[in-house]
Amino acid sequence: MLWLLVALALPAMAQPLPPADPDDGVSFRVLAFHDVRTNVRASFETSPDETAIDERTLAEVFAWLQYNGYHPVSVQQIVDARAGGKPLPARPVLLTFDDGYRSAYTKVFPLLQRYNYPAVLALVTSWLEVPEGGQVHWGDKPAQRDNFLRWSEAAEMVRSGLVELASHSDAMHTGLQANPQGNLLPAASTHRYDPATGRYEDDAAYVKRIEADLRRSREIIQARTGAKVRAMVWPYGAYNAAALEAAARAGMPITFTLDDGPNASSVPLSQIRRALVAYDTEAPEYARLMRSPVGGELRSVNRVMHVDLDYVYDADPAQQERNLSALIERVATVRPRSVFLQAYADADGDGVADALYFPNRHLPMRADLFSRAAWQLRSRAGVKVYAWMPVMAFRLPASDPLATHTVRTQDGKAPAERYHRLSPFDPAVRSLIGDLYEDLGRHASFAGLLFHDDAMLSDDEDASPAALATYGRWGLPADVAAIRADPALMARWTTAKTRYLTEFTQELAARVGAWRPGLETARNLYARPVLEPAAEQWFAQNYEASLAAYDYVGLMAMPRMEGEARDEAGSDAWLARLARRAADTPRGLDGTVFELQARDWRTGKPVPDEELTRQWTLLQRAGIRHLGYYPDDFLNDQPSLDVVRRAISVRTLLSRPVPQETPPPQAAERSSSP
Repeated sequence: MLWLLVALALPAMAQPLPPADPDDGVSFRVLAFHDVRTNVRASFETSPDETAIDERTLAEVFAWLQYNGYHPVSVQQIVDARAGGKPLPARPVLLTFDDGYRSAYTKVFPLLQRYNYPAVLALVTSWLEVPEGGQVHWGDKPAQRDNFLRWSEAAEMVRSGLVELASHSDAMHTGLQANPQGNLLPAASTHRYDPATGRYEDDAAYVKRIEADLRRSREIIQARTGAKVRAMVWPYGAYNAAALEAAARAGMPITFTLDDGPNASSVPLSQIRRALVAYDTEAPEYARLMRSPVGGELRSVNRVMHVDLDYVYDADPAQQERNLSALIERVATVRPRSVFLQAYADADGDGVADALYFPNRHLPMRADLFSRAAWQLRSRAGVKVYAWMPVMAFRLPASDPLATHTVRTQDGKAPAERYHRLSPFDPAVRSLIGDLYEDLGRHASFAGLLFHDDAMLSDDEDASPAALATYGRWGLPADVAAIRADPALMARWTTAKTRYLTEFTQELAARVGAWRPGLETARNLYARPVLEPAAEQWFAQNYEASLAAYDYVGLMAMPRMEGEARDEAGSDAWLARLARRAADTPRGLDGTVFELQARDWRTGKPVPDEELTRQWTLLQRAGIRHLGYYPDDFLNDQPSLDVVRRAISVRTLLSRPVPQETPPPQAAERSSSP
């Protein structure tokens, strides 16, 4: 009867699609399934598992794939095609099933046989090693051993020639304590925090732990089934460069992530992307999974709350937790897409990092707080967290030899009324700042980086010795006065400085990305060089170049800060000009987050809700898609919750959230939720 129902449903659910990916014989898509259950929707209330799907849905999906011309392929077909062998068929898709649930044998395997579809089955070996009748430590709750495969069943599927076994780790499908407050983050990408010693696992110990686990898992699978294992499927999709290298050394150079998108020829087999299937994904919706993301299409609307972690910090840990709970509750209520979260301490409000909110090698740590706040916001409020960091504005301890290696004007002095900045032209400074970014990536889990607006150089800087030496290598005079006296040299100098700062931020992103792959990037820009391209010489910022270099430009659309708020009409006209500039610039609307000003720094008072509402309305009517504001004073409800929710929430803009495989809530968080 089930097959008859599927056949009858085909005409209604089939929607032939144009090819979403190039039919080049090497690109492919991957679907990530987990458990398959009977009547999963009815059981969702009592046993919530967003990644389990119903057996009827799986049957419909297999039929949908066949009807719409998709061709399930094996790992070997992909390897051969990438090596120059037989090309993949049109619309190739690889099917993967994680965790080693028994449904892979009882429900999935019969469908694979019926359709002659190949698949990858990823096993958590410590779960399968539990004796019959025992209990598996799944999350923080025991699960019956009978819910998982028997080794004999796994071996039978391998012998069929349809199933390839992969490691899903031996014992890393769990969370490890990742900070002093007790957050549990995915074991494969986390440096373990030891509360007994107050110390973090170092890189050598981390890598040794990962590699030992992977070797053990591979050896167990091969010993129990006779299968040759060459692939690793990262639990929760959590991995980094060090983990990839450990997997290769352990004999598994092919690994699977949960990064979304197509596996084009540029995507290595060490980082295969997969679309995660959710319990409520019906067969027709697989068209969306097979097409997202596609280059050239508009991205999801990005609505941003920009938050100072200084508002959360308190010397009293109990009060700090109350502050954090207030922030999370507000973010969860507003429901933006993203939070730009300060990762540095700026107690005096001068925009310079005096300390950091994460363990690091060079600056004081005000509190080990960023990791906790970022993970709580992700797991409790469901938002993407960007780490907001200076690029140059760090105040080093006086004892540090590099403390005086700062940006200088041609008279040899630090620029007045500008940020205190370390010179990016000094190789030792670049290395030190890179260390800070790397330490951030090592100790926290987050989705993106926001580069502070301190990444700027005016037309009289930098004249430090390291900067002058760099200009000489550019073929310019090692003399700022001489450069400024010649318009042609001035234009070359401006362009070169702009490019240099952009390349520096990309270098910093790469150092973070080694620990946190797939980061989105954003950079704050001042409005003047956006409205007046000639003003690039006073900022070393260029709108078009930034749109090309980052996922988002965080445009500081702040009339009061720019002196454009003398009256309502003038302020609105200025914002309208900014909106037109974005609309008239390729990728301007798709790549620009308009950040409004929620506090008047001249008066120290909040910007009235009515003014913000008027500005948000103006920008939305002008076609601006990505909106944010700074700062969010969640302790004093400024801006007011009602105003922010109407302007910033994406609740009504998204049909459903993108599914994510994260540790079960009980395992992901020990301490109380807000």
